Amino acid sequence: MAATPTTRPVLGSVHVVGPTGGESFWQPVPANGFVRNILNQATTGGAANFSIGTQTVAAGCFIREHTHADNEEIIFVLDGHGIARLDGIDHPIEKGSAVYIGRNRRHHFLAAADRPLTFFWLMMPGGLDRFFAAIGRPRTLTDAAPAPFPRPENIAEIERHTVFGWTDNSFDPNST
Repeated sequence: MAATPTTRPVLGSVHVVGPTGGESFWQPVPANGFVRNILNQATTGGAANFSIGTQTVAAGCFIREHTHADNEEIIFVLDGHGIARLDGIDHPIEKGSAVYIGRNRRHHFLAAADRPLTFFWLMMPGGLDRFFAAIGRPRTLTDAAPAPFPRPENIAEIERHTVFGWTDNSFDPNST
């Protein structure tokens, strides 16, 4: 009997990012805190368009209410506690909580006043990492947190060109 040629599976890339890897950025008011952009389609060369990272929202601070017209998002709380407001309904979140947010759903996150809220985020398709890099200031592990700083003056343009559908503009971006 003749041997049948076997087809080898296409092997995708493999990437390991250590606990200090990826780019990190201090974030402006009202979230303050910082983000860590860990992996995305560009860094992995993968077939799926995604981005993942972590975000730490300073104690008592928040992420403005917003939507993503073309993206789905998953949040997994790593530390702290606070509120996830989803379509106007407040849901308490704490370490171990997970939140799935479909397209065009209004959402807002508030860190409790007593400590920061840190969560892992996954955005599909990706792009949230580009937003964070565009509005933030580069951060290294040895940096002390900067004084609160305003969002860029062209924030609306940055949001339009990244992953946002609608954002709450009632927050004064120049207040600290």
